[in-house]
Amino acid sequence: MSDLHHEKHLEAYIVKKLTEQGWLLGDTKGFDQDTAVYTEDLEDWIQETQGPKWDKLVALNGERARETLLSRLDAALAKQGTIQVLRRGFSIAGCGQIDMSEAAPEDQRNETIIARYAANRLRVVPQLKYHPGRELAIDLGLFINGLPVATVELKTDFTQSAESAREQYKRDRLPEDPATGRKHPLLTFKRGAVVHFAMSDSEIWMATKLAGENTFFLPFNRGHDGKGGNPPRDDGEYPVAYFWEEICQPDAFLRIFHSFVYVEKKDVVDLKGNWSVKETLIFPRFHQHDAVNKMIADAKEKGPGQAYLCEHSAGSGKTSTIAWTAHDLTKLRHDDGKAVFDTVIIVTDRTVLDGQLQDAVQQIDHRKGMIAAIDRETSSKTKTAQLTEAMLKGVPIIVVTLQTFPHAMEAILTETSLKDRSFAVIIDEAHTSQTGSTASKLQATLALSSAKDTANMTVEELLTEIQKSRARPKNLSHFAFTATPKHSTLMLFGRPQDTSRPAGPDNLPRAFHKYEMRQAIDEGFILDVLKGYVSYKTAFNLGKELEDKKRVDGKAAKRALAKWMSLHPTNVTQKVQFIMEHFRHNVSPLLDGKAKAMVVTSSRAAAVRYKKAFDAFVIANPQYKDVRALVAFSGKLSGKDVMHSDDAQISGDLFVCDDDAEFTESNMNTGVEVKDLRIAFDRPEFRVMLVANKFQTGFDQPKLVAMYVDKKIANEVEIVQTLSRLNRTFPGKEETFVVDFVNDPEAIRAAFKKYDSGAQITEVQDPNVIYDMKDALDEQGIYSDEDIEAFKVARFETAMTFDTGEEDHHKAMFAATQRPTDLFNARLKALREEAARCEVEFLKATEAGGRCLGKKGRA
Repeated sequence: MSDLHHEKHLEAYIVKKLTEQGWLLGDTKGFDQDTAVYTEDLEDWIQETQGPKWDKLVALNGERARETLLSRLDAALAKQGTIQVLRRGFSIAGCGQIDMSEAAPEDQRNETIIARYAANRLRVVPQLKYHPGRELAIDLGLFINGLPVATVELKTDFTQSAESAREQYKRDRLPEDPATGRKHPLLTFKRGAVVHFAMSDSEIWMATKLAGENTFFLPFNRGHDGKGGNPPRDDGEYPVAYFWEEICQPDAFLRIFHSFVYVEKKDVVDLKGNWSVKETLIFPRFHQHDAVNKMIADAKEKGPGQAYLCEHSAGSGKTSTIAWTAHDLTKLRHDDGKAVFDTVIIVTDRTVLDGQLQDAVQQIDHRKGMIAAIDRETSSKTKTAQLTEAMLKGVPIIVVTLQTFPHAMEAILTETSLKDRSFAVIIDEAHTSQTGSTASKLQATLALSSAKDTANMTVEELLTEIQKSRARPKNLSHFAFTATPKHSTLMLFGRPQDTSRPAGPDNLPRAFHKYEMRQAIDEGFILDVLKGYVSYKTAFNLGKELEDKKRVDGKAAKRALAKWMSLHPTNVTQKVQFIMEHFRHNVSPLLDGKAKAMVVTSSRAAAVRYKKAFDAFVIANPQYKDVRALVAFSGKLSGKDVMHSDDAQISGDLFVCDDDAEFTESNMNTGVEVKDLRIAFDRPEFRVMLVANKFQTGFDQPKLVAMYVDKKIANEVEIVQTLSRLNRTFPGKEETFVVDFVNDPEAIRAAFKKYDSGAQITEVQDPNVIYDMKDALDEQGIYSDEDIEAFKVARFETAMTFDTGEEDHHKAMFAATQRPTDLFNARLKALREEAARCEVEFLKATEAGGRCLGKKGRA
C-alpha cells in the first residue's frame, strides 16, 4: 500500500523548499544534546566573521578550545536566554566579545556589515534527536549560527491534525524528563528554542514556553475570509506554504529574531494579594508580522506624507505591533544612510504602553536614549519647548498623551528649525478621547474659531482640520491603529482601493491592514461577548414566557415574573440587589473566585449613587462582604449634584446628604492605597468596578467576566468599545455576562455587525426546546419507557435512601443505564467500523489511481 499520505513526505517537501532558498541541511549527529548547539555552524560563523578572536581562543586553550567555547556559551544561554545571546553575543576571557549573529544592514554604506550579514548560517535539521539515550526526535530543528531558535512538529491532515502536534508537544516534549529529572536545554524556556510550531498541511500553531499540559499555543494562521484558519491555494500549494515562502525566507527569518522577539514582563497578583513578575516570550503572530512588514516596506518606498490605517481587533496584540512599527521606522534608511523619518511620535492615553514600549524597544535595540515620554518628565519648559528640544536632539521615539498631541503638531507646523525634518506619528485609538488643552499657535495656523478649538477636539478631528488647511505637512506620515474605525477615521487614514484616483463613492477608502474581530474570536484571543448578552426586556419576556406555558408550574412562573418586574430600571437599589445576587450566583465562583464585574452608569452622579447603594447593601447583607466595589469618575461632585428630589420618599436616608458634601474617587474608595484604580482593581478584594465615562475604552482587565449596563450608549463605536472590555481571555474564562437595562438589543447587534461579520445575539431559549430534544432522542430507539422509570428510581429514590452509601447509588445508576448504554456503544462501534472500512477502500482506490465514488474529503 502507498504511504503517500504519511507526514514524512510533508517533512521532506519542507526541507527541500528551505534548502532551495539557502538553508543548510543538517544531520542530528552534528547536534550537541548537552548544549543544544549545532557546533559546526557555531565554529564556522566565528571563524568567518571574527577570525582573530577564534585564533586567540585556540592559542589560549589549544585542544580544549571547543570545550571552552561551548562552556561559556552554555553559561550565557542559561543566564541571558537564546534571543539576547543571539543579538548581543557573549564574552570569553582573553577573546573579548563574541558576536553570535549580524542584523540586516540599515543601508548599503558599510561593506563589512554587509559581508557579516551574508555570513549568517541558517540550518534545518530533520528528525532532531535531543534526548541522550532515548530515540526522541522532533521533526524539524531550525538554527541560526548554531543556536536553536525554532522546532517544528508536523502532522498531515490525511491522518492527523495540528491539534495532534500540539498534544505531542504537551505530552512528549517536556523540558524536564519526569523519570530522571534531566533538563533538556533545547526545550527549556528562554534557554532553548525560542518558538515551537505545531503544523499540519492546513494550520500552524505556536508556543514560546513548553510546560506539559499547561503549554499555551497561539494560532499562526493567515486568516480566511475574516475568520480563522488559512485559505486554500489556487496554485495547488499547501495552505501553510507561507511558512517556508515568507516566514522562513532567510532575510525575513533573521529579521524576526533581530527585530520582533522580546520578553514581556507583567506584574500579577494572587488571591492573597502577593505580587510577582510574569515573563512571556513574545513571538509575533502572523498578522502582526504581516502588518509591520507591509507598512515598513510601503514607507520606505513612498517616504513621508502617507497615511496608514490598521484595523486590528481587540486581542490583536496592538501594543506589540506599535512597538515593532515604531522601532522599525526609526531604523528605516535610504541607501545613502539618510533617515526616512527623523522622529517617531506615539500618541496614546494608555500609560501602560509607555513601560511595555520602552521595555520591548530596549530589548530589541539596547542603545540608550531611544525613547522620551514627554508627559512623564518634569521640566520647567513648556511641552512645546520639550517636544521641540527632543526632536532637535534626534530622540528616535517620543511618546505623548492625547492632551499633549496638539503641542507636537504645533512644533511640527510652526517651528522653522524642524521644517527639514520628517516625522512618523503613530496614533493609538485616535477617535476615542479629546486632546485637551489648547495650543494658541496651532489655533492660529489652522484658523480655528473659539467655538471649535483644540481643547474640544479628538485627535482625529484635529488632524482633519490640519488636512483641510493649507498647513497640511508633507513631511509627516500617520500610522493609526484602531479596532473600530468610524467613517471619518477611514476618510482620514484610509486609502482608496485605486490609489491613482481620489476617494469617492466608487473608490472608497479602506484600511491598509486588517485583523478582524471574528478572526480574533475564532483564534481564541478574545471572547464573543454577545453570546452572554441579555437585555432587561429579554429577561422580562422570559418570565412572561414561563407564565404562559401550561407545562410550567403556575406558582413558579408567577414568582419568576414578579422577580423580573421588581427590577424596574429606574430604581438603583433594586438594580444593585439584582446585580449583587446575579454576581454571587453566576459570576463570583468563576476563575477560581477571581472573576470581576463592571457596572456602566449613566453619569457621575449615578456612579456615586450606585456606590452608596452597593455599600449599604453589603452592610445590610454581611454575607456579601467579600464583594467590594470601587467607583471611578473624574473630578468631584457636591451633595446637590448627587441628590434627587424623591430620595427621601423612595430610599429613606440612603442618598440624602448635605448640599455641600463632596464626593471624589479618593474619598469614596476607602482602603485603596494606590491612585491608579486599574492597579487597585486587580487586587483580589475588589470584585466590582462602578464607572462613569471611565475605563470604557483601552482598559484591559482579563478577569472581567460580567458587565451591567445602565447607560444609553450613544454610538456604534462606543457600544463595541464598552462591551469589549469583557472579551479578554484568562485561564478558565469561557463565558461572559452582559445584562443591559436600557439599550435596544438590535442596536447592540448592529454595532457589532459593523466590525464582526459573525456577530449574533443569542435569543432567549424557548422553554419547549427540552421537549424537542426529547422527541429527537426518542426517535433513535435507544431507550424505552422502562429504562426511563428504572433511571428515575436509581437517580432519585435510591439517593433518598439514607442507609445506602454512594457506592450503592453508583451501582444502581450503572445497572439502570446498562441496557441503553450497551445499545448505544454497539451502534457507535458499528459506525466506526464502517468508517474504517471506507478509509481502507479510499486508500486502496487512491493507490490504484482511482476514486472512491460517493465519498468526499480526506479519510
